[in-house]
Amino acid sequence: MSAIKITTPFNDEITKSLKAGDRVLISGTVYAARDAAHKRMIESLEQGKELPFDIKGKVIYYVGPTPAKPGSVIGSAGPTTSGRMDKYTPTLLDLGLKGMIGKGYRDEAVIQSIVKNKAVYFAAIGGSGALIARSIKEVEVIAYEDLGPEAIRKMVIEDFPAVVINDAFGNDLYKSGSEIYRVD
Repeated sequence: MSAIKITTPFNDEITKSLKAGDRVLISGTVYAARDAAHKRMIESLEQGKELPFDIKGKVIYYVGPTPAKPGSVIGSAGPTTSGRMDKYTPTLLDLGLKGMIGKGYRDEAVIQSIVKNKAVYFAAIGGSGALIARSIKEVEVIAYEDLGPEAIRKMVIEDFPAVVINDAFGNDLYKSGSEIYRVD
């Protein structure tokens, strides 16, 4: 099975074309943000402030990269456990977020919000941060620099490898995949 090439920003046509289990290569711009940045974004919204970037159609990569080595734009950049962002995610999806990249399960409220907002959740391979970093071509801190590795970064990626876990139709690769091997 070959990978599907997709480019950010996403719209409903793109997200609805993807199915749980699809292998993808993502190119374009994504925003790196982890739990501390998510908490701060939600606090900003609660205070009536705008988010540090236009979230409509965008993809957030849950990553806290290591410092770049000389000659590199970024250090190791493997995915962070996505569940830590679950309490913030439905709000961001309602504002137009279309994709998330991380690792691990999402809670039911996030899955329902993914369906409601025609979004998609991708998994990147944990433990391969150095290899994934090769897909990241440009990096710029755009907000919350005081958070260090958890600052929001704008990243330009090329052929970033991922797998669709939760699609816009409510399918969940983690559930369907484990059913194949279930023994009653």
